[in-house]
Amino acid sequence: MTSPSNSPEKITPPVLAIKPRSISSRAATLDGRSPLLHEQARAVTDEVFGRRIFVRGVVEVSSFCRQNCHYCAMRRDNRMLERYRLAANELAELIIHHRPAAITDIDIQAGEDPMAVREVVLPLVRELHRRTNLGITLCLGTLSPYEYDQLREAGGDYYVIKIESGNDDHYQSIGAPGTLAKRVTAICYLRRTGWKVSSGFIVGLPGQMPAHVEQTLDLLAKLPLAGCSVSPFVAGEQTPFVGAPNGSIEQTLDCLARMRVRAPHWIIPAVSAMQLVSEDGYVRAFKAGANLATINLTPRAVRADYPIYKRDRIIMDEERVLSAIAEAGCELSRVGIAEHLRKMNTLANGRGSHSSEATSRAFEAVRSGTCP
Repeated sequence: MTSPSNSPEKITPPVLAIKPRSISSRAATLDGRSPLLHEQARAVTDEVFGRRIFVRGVVEVSSFCRQNCHYCAMRRDNRMLERYRLAANELAELIIHHRPAAITDIDIQAGEDPMAVREVVLPLVRELHRRTNLGITLCLGTLSPYEYDQLREAGGDYYVIKIESGNDDHYQSIGAPGTLAKRVTAICYLRRTGWKVSSGFIVGLPGQMPAHVEQTLDLLAKLPLAGCSVSPFVAGEQTPFVGAPNGSIEQTLDCLARMRVRAPHWIIPAVSAMQLVSEDGYVRAFKAGANLATINLTPRAVRADYPIYKRDRIIMDEERVLSAIAEAGCELSRVGIAEHLRKMNTLANGRGSHSSEATSRAFEAVRSGTCP
């Protein structure tokens, strides 16, 4: 493991800004009472995916970050955090030889750290692509088109880039990266260049109004996404929002269920923050339409130094994840995310399916003006 003392260089991503469209605050038409809403969402999930849950592993390769988001403890102004970058060869050994059998995909995450992209992620992706059949997900923030292209050529399949809030003013007030327009532009560039893309947002952020949630759900539904997440806000240590209340698990799960009903084909994860704010939050997510779980593979020595929220983290290890899936009455998917999405593409190009029809509707909305 390497732990450089210098922060990564700052690079302004050369992405084009676009003028955001006026987004309707119209809510989805479905039963708004939580138990019935969640039942509807689970029925939709069962119809498209069955009771099978995708299981991926995550490795958090670097805690350096050039961004300064108010809600994240890895923000660059947090001088109390010990930063690290892991070595690509050590991570390859861990993932190739020591991953749990349930894992079909690997998620490589980092703060927004271009040095880690060059020195850790690129060689790691090439090695995994060469030596395994794992689907490769990347969550590395807003990068340049050149960096996205390099990662795609190396073997990346699926890119996660969250918008956090779909309201311009609120996006700026929480210190999210760049601008909302640039974030949307990055999503559209990724999709045009062959990536499958997932996005997401946070419920309960300071300053968030009900209309912001509706705007966010509407924007996400119009983007060319293969998946999406929703997380409850958790007040991070050493952040401007440290004293703010956590987000509501009920509202978070209601948003998850609404996303599922609106986009039946999406890959929607249960996230560890749900377990932070509610003891049964992770299990309830599967019952409300989630169909992806993540086992944390980050080496124990550095986990506390990757505080998305707090140093005292809920680590979803293999035992916790498999127990939650069983408790929710679900089973493991033997097909990975990347393989599933390739099959869906084949269906969409052929006879079509329930999920491909939903995809077509999303792309039609994009062609109408959401993407440049």
